[in-house]
Amino acid sequence: MKDTVINALQGVAAANPKPGQEQLAAALTGAGIPAGSLQVSASRTPTGLEVDAIEAAALQGPDCVIGQIRDGSVVVTVLPVLATGKCFVGG
Repeated sequence: MKDTVINALQGVAAANPKPGQEQLAAALTGAGIPAGSLQVSASRTPTGLEVDAIEAAALQGPDCVIGQIRDGSVVVTVLPVLATGKCFVGG
């Protein structure tokens, strides 16, 4: 799944270095990641400002495949699932 997330995020970042939540979610579900296992961070702050980076996480068994787009650059890592069963705190 890590390669799937990398490829999907690189495609999104190439088209838009600062994508929104919907664009990121659509790219990942379009790549075959089930929507129920996906979490995407906010693309705007509560005051309406653009965020510095947007992140997405896909749950895969005991792991979370977490990807970030910041200014068109993509970073993906694999971390353990939180005790809540989610990938993001408060998610």
